[in-house]
Amino acid sequence: MRTFIIFAATVVVLAAAGAASAQMPAPADMIKSWDKNGDGAVTRDEWTAAGRPAERFDIIDANKDGKITAAELEAAMAAMRQRNGG
Repeated sequence: MRTFIIFAATVVVLAAAGAASAQMPAPADMIKSWDKNGDGAVTRDEWTAAGRPAERFDIIDANKDGKITAAELEAAMAAMRQRNGG
């Protein structure tokens, strides 16, 4: 019985982790929803107007051009997943 409970708990945890990752929108979709001027990137003003921390903008804006593209956001998210072990 104990083995079954441990197995069931493991299945629930793995299912929840899979569901959480499946619910995360793609970086391109995130950029599209945040991009208020329609130029295909998110400016510092667009980023901070939504209450996001400016220091995170600086971290994600890899080429320091004042805009975050979908590729930069995707790279930042991948780096974060790698740092967090998954």
